[in-house]
Amino acid sequence: MLSGRVALVTGASRGIGKGLAVAFAREGADVALLARSAATLRETAAACREARSDVRALEIVADATDSAAVDAAVQQTVAQLGRLDAAIANAGQAEDGLIVRAKPEHLNAMLDVNLKSAFYLVSAAARPMMRQRGGAMVLMSSIVGIAGNAGQAAYASAKAGLLGLTKSVAKELGSRNVRVNAVAPGLIETAMTGRMPDEARARYLATIALGRAGTVDDVSGVVTFLCSDAARYITGQTIVVDGGFLM
Repeated sequence: MLSGRVALVTGASRGIGKGLAVAFAREGADVALLARSAATLRETAAACREARSDVRALEIVADATDSAAVDAAVQQTVAQLGRLDAAIANAGQAEDGLIVRAKPEHLNAMLDVNLKSAFYLVSAAARPMMRQRGGAMVLMSSIVGIAGNAGQAAYASAKAGLLGLTKSVAKELGSRNVRVNAVAPGLIETAMTGRMPDEARARYLATIALGRAGTVDDVSGVVTFLCSDAARYITGQTIVVDGGFLM
């Protein structure tokens, strides 16, 4: 479905990001993998090559919250892989904190990793995509950015900001055939959500229509679809992948 294309994924060393990278490779796309950890990035690259031996996996050790580093990563991707067809802003982090105890540094950290990193990627990726007159971007938000969640005001603010960024850039780049969409996952089985207390997990699962947590494949299938020609008339949208939690 994506043979001959190039995808750049931030936060590609673990969890959903790693799953996204492997999914793009499985679909035939060459992948540029950006993360801060060289060791875990090598593991993702190996998984991509295992999924499909004929794809190239470019490892880029960089901080997604550094605008210059992101710009350099996009340039390196184009220089070494030849083009850029899909840019996935997946880098993110959740840290809880009550609003009455909120510190400026907590808010800044959540905005940096969850919102600003995506802004930097969109800005950098727009240039080669506009020259190609085609491309797709997907910003990884969360159902918390839509519905909010007690104790996650800073995180929710950042994830909600991605939805406005998605719509604005979709309008700005649509005339160049560059599409921009957001994906808002719910409870997805990853190492991070595996630390959820059993009681809290049971309460959450009871509110999901499908009665189960999602998998990384549930998310990656939607993202690769949005970056394929099958989604060529979809832009500016937020696709919720939550098993029916927000209905």
